[in-house]
Amino acid sequence: MKKIFAILMAAAMMLTCFVGCKGKEFEKDSEYIADKGTLIVGITDFAPMDYKDEDGNWIGFDAEMATKFAKSLGVEVEFLVLADWGKKIMELNDKQVDCVWNGMTLNEEVLNGMETSKPYCKNKQVVVLKKDIADKYTTKESLKTLKFAVEEGSAGEDQAVANDWDYVALAAQSDALKEVAAGTSQASVIDLLMADAMIGEGTDYPTLTKSVALTEEDYGVGFRKGSDLAEKLNDFFKKCYDDGSLMELAEKYNIKDTMIAW
Repeated sequence: MKKIFAILMAAAMMLTCFVGCKGKEFEKDSEYIADKGTLIVGITDFAPMDYKDEDGNWIGFDAEMATKFAKSLGVEVEFLVLADWGKKIMELNDKQVDCVWNGMTLNEEVLNGMETSKPYCKNKQVVVLKKDIADKYTTKESLKTLKFAVEEGSAGEDQAVANDWDYVALAAQSDALKEVAAGTSQASVIDLLMADAMIGEGTDYPTLTKSVALTEEDYGVGFRKGSDLAEKLNDFFKKCYDDGSLMELAEKYNIKDTMIAW
């Protein structure tokens, strides 16, 4: 009997140790990040903010800034592509990622569900369609007859809903562009910065063009609600703005005119 009791006690102690290790808690998000040694950044393929170079490395304005920020925290950066942009808040809360840094519009959903940085970049939502029909669709009213492709959970989807347009929601803005280029959808609503980088002559989508410009918006970075990392990032942005490195990087990716002064 004593032997059985001893075995049960040993098993209980092992279980307690396991739960304690798995359930380690931290008062601050920065302590959690420091303990595991990595900052996991949720992104999508979105030039000029986050995209891969010829060697498969993530580059872009946001990717480089995220790498620099992680270094300032004394940890490594890891990029994780969010398969479903509409679930980005859930990914944060489940600790699949530590922040969302992907040319993210500071809309109501984001502001309510995340701890966000101050805005760092200006953007607009624009309608993209094929060049050969662009002349027919120059107003919001004329666009009502088209079928749209948008990124789920994005500012583009917000515009499709607000204007009562017929649309299909996809995993990424790049998927929406593919739909339009293939003729599966007639138009999409995407970020102006992405449109400038990915459509027109000499780009991946030379047959596509910008049409109607919609709402203006701000980009920010999102962390878990209550995270102290948002304020740390604000301080980091201010430091990089003051020393000129932020604007130098913005010029490298041709978005200098969209940057917000710190």
